Amino acid sequence: MNRQTTNAQLRPSVKTGLPGPRARAIIAMDESCTSPSYIKEYPLVADRGQGCFIDDVDGNRFLDMMAGIAVSATGYAHPHVTGAVKEAIDKVWHICGTDFYTDSFSRLCSKLAGYVPGMGKKRVFLTNSGTEAIEGAMKLARFHTRRKGFMSFYGGFHGRTMGALSLTASKVRQRENFGPFIPGVVHAEYPDVLRRPAGMTPDECGIEAIKKIERQLFSRVTSPDELAAIFVEPVQGEGGYVVPPKTFLKGLRELCDRHGILLVFDEVQSGVGRTGEMYAADYFDVAPDILLSAKGLGSGLPIGAIIARESIMTWTRGSHGSTFGGNNVSCAAAIATLEVVEKILPGIRANGELLSNGLRKLAEKHPCIVDVRGPGFMIGMELAHPVTRESIPGVMGELEQMAFREGLLLLGCGASTIRFAPPLVCGPHEISIALEILDRCLEKVAPKQ
Repeated sequence: MNRQTTNAQLRPSVKTGLPGPRARAIIAMDESCTSPSYIKEYPLVADRGQGCFIDDVDGNRFLDMMAGIAVSATGYAHPHVTGAVKEAIDKVWHICGTDFYTDSFSRLCSKLAGYVPGMGKKRVFLTNSGTEAIEGAMKLARFHTRRKGFMSFYGGFHGRTMGALSLTASKVRQRENFGPFIPGVVHAEYPDVLRRPAGMTPDECGIEAIKKIERQLFSRVTSPDELAAIFVEPVQGEGGYVVPPKTFLKGLRELCDRHGILLVFDEVQSGVGRTGEMYAADYFDVAPDILLSAKGLGSGLPIGAIIARESIMTWTRGSHGSTFGGNNVSCAAAIATLEVVEKILPGIRANGELLSNGLRKLAEKHPCIVDVRGPGFMIGMELAHPVTRESIPGVMGELEQMAFREGLLLLGCGASTIRFAPPLVCGPHEISIALEILDRCLEKVAPKQ
């Protein structure tokens, strides 16, 4: 890819059959030695990227509308981020942040502690990933409250290690054959505004979800006095980019306050500008006790964070640590990422609305699009029967594959939702191309009504 080419000049370009000859050789090598647990959605063998575009090893170019599952926040080869990474590599690659100090580690923690002002004064623990942040938050919640139980929600995805997997209830294949899970975890219903009962408003749907927790779980399954924390994604990711009414998260905050339960926002996917605010907590105007960040935080370098109220982060010296968490190079990437995202938040909101409006226009033409939802660049396009609202997952998978062959990278989630989580630098040029290809693909794969 010519680095002198401006993003506005780039377009998808598929020159070979997919996968191409070099890609086929790499895939064959991969399949001979890697774990069969990997999913591998389609045969993309990435070679290099610029902005919102990725070139594969055969020179085919793709427009990326999923950003490595909401990870490549600033796109590919962003000069500010790559410059910060190169400078860090030339200095110190690593020194254990649990035991020693670096400037980038301390500056990143200070920066993260400044977001979501409603939480008050905060302290930060740096991790390698979102799952590790979840595990650490579970430990912190137990340490601080001296309680053992946890609550999370059906449809929620919190990771694949054993504690995080105990909270996860997104897909059965993620859990089967791995139990028993940690004891004391219960799950509640997450509000589904699209399929709410007739006559119920979205706000009432959120309120009813809170009432069900009290009416069913707290009276029949677990005492609230035994719960250390409630873990919730402000916008569900793997569960289908499900956006709850604001009454739901505000109701959770009130519920936790009433019973002395910590409220933990899993913002691994929704954070770092994804919703048009730095964190979704600000979008919903609800302050959690603990906020978890990862994915887009390092623009592709591995880093995560536990951000907690100072009054909550009471664990003692040596009670938790990490060898690689807060690696110097990853911290440099994260600081640069946050600096970029801070400046483009208004553009994320505007361009996210541009994409949402374009998808809604496509819905007028393709009735199988029953919902377009989500703030900023965390947009779900749900495919279902327009009358029954029954999911049609086969179309989701077929659309992914066809779009790939047209030079557009998409990714599904939930039962039958296409997620749009492009690099946050995505603009009108890229959006126009994505809508054009998507329309063409829907003409071929969408069921005729």
